[in-house]
Amino acid sequence: MSLIGKTVVITGASSGIGEACAYVFARQKVNLVLASRNLDKLQKVKEKCEGLGAVVIMVKCDVSLEEDCKKLVNQTIISFGKIHVFISNAGISMRALFIDTELEVIKKLMDVNFWGAVYCTKYALPFLLKEQGSLIAISSFAGYKGLPGRTGYSASKFALNGFMESLRIENQKTGLHIGVMSPGYTSSNIRNTALNAIGKPQSESPLNENKLMPAARVAERVLYMVEERKETEILTLLSKITFIVNKIFPKWVDKIIYKTIAKEKDSPFR
Repeated sequence: MSLIGKTVVITGASSGIGEACAYVFARQKVNLVLASRNLDKLQKVKEKCEGLGAVVIMVKCDVSLEEDCKKLVNQTIISFGKIHVFISNAGISMRALFIDTELEVIKKLMDVNFWGAVYCTKYALPFLLKEQGSLIAISSFAGYKGLPGRTGYSASKFALNGFMESLRIENQKTGLHIGVMSPGYTSSNIRNTALNAIGKPQSESPLNENKLMPAARVAERVLYMVEERKETEILTLLSKITFIVNKIFPKWVDKIIYKTIAKEKDSPFR
């Protein structure tokens, strides 16, 4: 399908996978709606996307706030009249043992990663249905396998996966395309901004970001998912293998994941 002139909305577009998606879709000459809490960073992304051939507007949006999500959709319709693709990408992570974690941290993760997608979907859905468009959620391998030290993150992504699957089955006869993209570890800012036990940003990634999958690679696969109307994809070979092996030897995978995360810099298991 040609995306020229189609309207694409991306949340969390000021960095990481969202920013990479903005550039990939901008090259398709789309009408692009970029949403983020950080307008300074978003302005730089907007300018680059315009240089790539897209018509771009930006909207300040905190997806954990229902009114902001409603405003995002309304502004899109005022500006472009239609929505063909909506990419729910905005998300945050965490890194702490649950026993040490304040409950407000878990709530924050759910508000952004799960409710943010729900709010946006609620208001965008009528317009996506009119166009038989695509609703894409950026999930995670953590939505298939619980990760220690990331209880709130895994819970939010499991919830997101369940929501999107239910929605997909509901819309079997409407022509709406629903896709869930689940990257493995991807080079982005998400680990730097991951919350600790008291809800403060970690400020430093425990991983070597240079060795992780580039965000641009994920964005290319998101474009492919839209073009081919693909329903699900798990990225990175390691994640795919772990997903399959976990179905046969779940306890063994539990031990491997525990040992792997325990080796991270400043691991909460130490």
